[in-house]
Amino acid sequence: MKAPYSNRKYVINIIILFIGIVFILRLFYLQVIDDDYKVSANNNALRLITDFPARGLVYDRNGKLLVYNEATYDLMVIPQQVKNIDTTAFCKLIGISKAIFISRMTKAKKYSRYAQSIFDREISKETYGYIQEKLYQFHGFTIQARTLRKYPLNTAAHTLGYIGEVGPEIIINNRYYKSGDYIGASGIEKSYEVELRGKKGMKIMMVDAFNREKGSFRDGMYDTVSVAGKDLFTTLDAELQIYGEKLMSNKNGSIVAIEPQTGEILALVSSPAYDPNLLAGRDRSKNYFTLLNDKKNKPLYNRALMAQYPPGSTFKILNALIGEQLGVINVDTRFPCSLGFHMGNVNVKCHNHPSPCNLEESIQHSCNSYYSYTFKAIIEKSGYKSTREAFNKWRQLAMTFGFGKKYFNDLPNELSGNIPTPEHYDKLHGKNRWRALSIISIGIGQGEILVTPLQLANFTAILANKGYYFIPHIVKGIGKNKIIDKKFTTKQYASVDSKYFEPVLEGMFQVVEAGTGRGAKVEKIKMGGKTGTAQNPHGEDHSIFILIAPMDNPKIVVSVIVENGGWGATWAVPIASLMVEKYLYGKVKREDLEKRMMEGKVYY
Repeated sequence: MKAPYSNRKYVINIIILFIGIVFILRLFYLQVIDDDYKVSANNNALRLITDFPARGLVYDRNGKLLVYNEATYDLMVIPQQVKNIDTTAFCKLIGISKAIFISRMTKAKKYSRYAQSIFDREISKETYGYIQEKLYQFHGFTIQARTLRKYPLNTAAHTLGYIGEVGPEIIINNRYYKSGDYIGASGIEKSYEVELRGKKGMKIMMVDAFNREKGSFRDGMYDTVSVAGKDLFTTLDAELQIYGEKLMSNKNGSIVAIEPQTGEILALVSSPAYDPNLLAGRDRSKNYFTLLNDKKNKPLYNRALMAQYPPGSTFKILNALIGEQLGVINVDTRFPCSLGFHMGNVNVKCHNHPSPCNLEESIQHSCNSYYSYTFKAIIEKSGYKSTREAFNKWRQLAMTFGFGKKYFNDLPNELSGNIPTPEHYDKLHGKNRWRALSIISIGIGQGEILVTPLQLANFTAILANKGYYFIPHIVKGIGKNKIIDKKFTTKQYASVDSKYFEPVLEGMFQVVEAGTGRGAKVEKIKMGGKTGTAQNPHGEDHSIFILIAPMDNPKIVVSVIVENGGWGATWAVPIASLMVEKYLYGKVKREDLEKRMMEGKVYY
């Protein structure tokens, strides 16, 4: 007979076995999977210090320093080690209130109780020395060296950009960055982040019970050395950039200057601008929101790349070239102008000038009637099955001049402007119910046409080169070898034969010699230009001018847009002329004109 309760031993054995398995699993979790205790123990004896690399320096085309690094320090904290400290003394030491102390500690604990995070950032080297002497009294706090960006010339803020703290979305997708790290947030700091940032290193230091460093762990056997970022050599001419910013004082708008033979950007002025040093240092966040909330002036807005305007009469040159290419006009073609173009119910006004004009004279006098007839002839050209087909051909040719698309260069946040599509006009007028007269304003650069200042300058470079351009770019060399992307040294061609540029360039020369841009004349420099007055529904028209100098061997092209500036000749012409004089001669003789442009105000 089986003894009573004989099965109990099996139950007890199972219970004991179960408890043993639970303990084994728990020990496995604590020792292998969960490293909190290991981290805590190591942090009591060892300190991992990130060795942040110096970001690369930035120079102008002549070797002038535009951006450098200055030593700064972050106060780091490991919350688990912060015990029994004199909070009042600590707050007094670093100059914060108790409420701020509690808030920062709470944030640090949320990040990790055992890993380092930033408690106070960008402490100056003067303050660092004072804090470092007494920090041993406060367990859990250490100092970590960093570098801070400085801008000695206070110029080209939009182009150079700024750095900011990485967001969580970047940390998740890029293992290089950790909380508290900095990253290029705009300008070339963003475009060339990988080249500028370098490579982090790591030092393992031994510390005693008082949180004082006692030397490298195992003589630095496991340390890694940081690698400094690569220097950038920009295409900017710092003196020309600074000069352009002065000319645009008290005005909204932009100046873009390009070396047409290379596509290198000599100056990229967006006004109003700001001191780039405002977005570096402890007050960066406060200054950023001050600039961001300036809704009237929008100083953070890069007008040179992002503002989109009707090109006005500067666009007539493009229609002249396309008209020649398609064979609807030639150098001797003349159209009448009776103070404008009048056909049916369509009336395009024009100013008083000699009539009828040939091609060169039409550019010199900026005849609206001539380019209304020219555009009508393009859209109604025989050989096309429909208005739509002819318009698409015109649009295709226009876009080969860099309009209506992005360049995808080394400048972030560029916009594409707008060359309208047939579908847009289908919505406005009904499918296939529109004709040349329906969209005649395109002939004179109005209507739905929008261009950016960079596109307008690049168009001028194409004119200077008689049919080709290099993608406009801002960096001409990276690191010691000064290598750049091959796409910046590859010619891009417009789809108009080079022979058609000659009469257009002669017309532009006459604009400066005896036309609407004669105020641009500079002694002993043969130049060609074209004025523009872009309609603005919100106030005075925008003043526009494009300029090539010298005509026989172009060294610089300039586009200037002054918002609400009225006629092109009022502001844009003299500003572009002064930029050319400054660049080619190194100094300006027309001091009265210079003073008038720098001190003049445009009201909005």
